[in-house]
Amino acid sequence: MPTERRTKAKRNLKPSSFNQRKPTISIIGAGRLGTALAIALTRRGYRVEAIMARRLAHARRVAATLAADARALSATQLDSLPPSNLLLITTPDDQIALAAARLAASHEKRGIEAEGRAVLHCSGALSSDVLSPLGSVGFRTGSMHPLISISDPLQGAERLRGAFYAIEGGPAAVRVAQAIVRDLEGESFSIKSRDKALYHAAAVMASGHMVALFDIAMEMLKNCGLSQKRAQSVLLPLMKSMLANLSVLDAAHALTGTFARADTATMLRHLDALKGASIGDALEVYRLLGKRSLRLAEKLGVEREALNKIGSELDEH
Repeated sequence: MPTERRTKAKRNLKPSSFNQRKPTISIIGAGRLGTALAIALTRRGYRVEAIMARRLAHARRVAATLAADARALSATQLDSLPPSNLLLITTPDDQIALAAARLAASHEKRGIEAEGRAVLHCSGALSSDVLSPLGSVGFRTGSMHPLISISDPLQGAERLRGAFYAIEGGPAAVRVAQAIVRDLEGESFSIKSRDKALYHAAAVMASGHMVALFDIAMEMLKNCGLSQKRAQSVLLPLMKSMLANLSVLDAAHALTGTFARADTATMLRHLDALKGASIGDALEVYRLLGKRSLRLAEKLGVEREALNKIGSELDEH
């Protein structure tokens, strides 16, 4: 037994301390977000030691985009992962728990110390609890979710600078995340672990669902004879003006148009047109959002009787 203990002690790999100005980083998951973070962090002076992807060829392509000499690894090469100060897990949500379990098992197998090291996942919907296997072997665990849309890694790297980040987890991991956000010139805000799913649903509502709503509006204009490209060109300035209003006004005062005016006659024309066009879920979406708009209009002081009339018409048609 003494011999075994000496052998294991010899195999222990001690990572450098977080006391250094910037931690070394390994990124697990080389999709759009993982690649964008690798680029953005490298530009800010961080040393990305390893990029891990499901396929080695993809990891090599991502590593080649970095100025630093990052090691490219496939998902089957966990035992070759360097003892970086910080692990960033940027895999899809349904793979995070498995990644955490495998990483923890690999570290125990190799006898690598986790003391003083941190791991952050970048899921918006999951809390740091999903990283419990890594917490059990000594890692500081947390999550850091950038509240931006990334469709291209290079553009995403630019958008990560100055973005808002939702941060959650243990105090030590939160401090690590906050330091990274500051270096990316962003702003962080805290979310309780139990609220992560609700927070992420809000993000989907303001982003993904907005895209779906835009798609419905484009389909409506295509039914009016516009091409898809022309419909997009026509609608985008309208949406940009709405976002400009929301940047300086609350939602109620940014509301304009039919519901802000309690214009029942125009709304009835809309409902009739939507019924005749039979465009997917357009009628149902119009009714649902119309009811929400009525609540905003009420805050503006629009006459209650007029709002009630519109609400009744929405229910009946």
